[in-house]
Amino acid sequence: MRKKIVAGNWKMNNNAEETEDLLNDLIDKLPNDTEVQIIVAPTFVNLASAVDHLEFTNIVVAAQNMHQNENGAYTGEISADMLKSIGINTVILGHSERRAYFHETDTILAQKVTTALRHDMTIIFCFGEELKDRQDKQHFNVVENQLRDGLFHIQKEDWEKIILAYEPVWAIGTGETASPEQAQEMHEFIRETVLKRFGSSVAEEISILYGGSVKPENAKEIFSKPDVDGGLIGGAALKAVDFVKIIKGI
Repeated sequence: MRKKIVAGNWKMNNNAEETEDLLNDLIDKLPNDTEVQIIVAPTFVNLASAVDHLEFTNIVVAAQNMHQNENGAYTGEISADMLKSIGINTVILGHSERRAYFHETDTILAQKVTTALRHDMTIIFCFGEELKDRQDKQHFNVVENQLRDGLFHIQKEDWEKIILAYEPVWAIGTGETASPEQAQEMHEFIRETVLKRFGSSVAEEISILYGGSVKPENAKEIFSKPDVDGGLIGGAALKAVDFVKIIKGI
């Protein structure tokens, strides 16, 4: 049975004190009996403190990105080994903002995936179409290409370390949200695409998260769809009360 997962991507928000306050708030508000895998991704400078703070909880700390090379003259970048050395074993790769603002291509992301797997890291792999792609009815082609070019070079056994996160780019930070039916339609297509290449065992076990302006008000309906296994949450993850309501929506 595939995992239900809710991951909070904090992006470039929260200083050290704010990070500690939010983590404390989450610990206080989260139900003890939840079977949902919970992941939070603070900014790089607060990762080590977050790992220490959550040591005796079931909350996983993830990095928001990492470089594809092991080391070298890459000013401002972070390597997989650096992340592992502070207890980070999960990384978000391919977020739409990384693709758009930092020009990360499918080729670069494929290299990052390879590096992360070499370090035995779990990957939350993000992908999704822009508004024009959907208007031109190319959204299925765009998603299939991103999956193929970013992930299909890995081995079947590597999929145990992969979490997929579908992000309709037009629904991130815009207040727009794909309807539950649109989300299900794409998630079903994603699962079928994986099935064709890697077989039913991989396709049925892979968790596919929805990442497009999930809020407490719409989480339950979106998460009720059979191929939606949770969410990658942005703005709503910055308030513990909202994040916990979303988690309870599964």
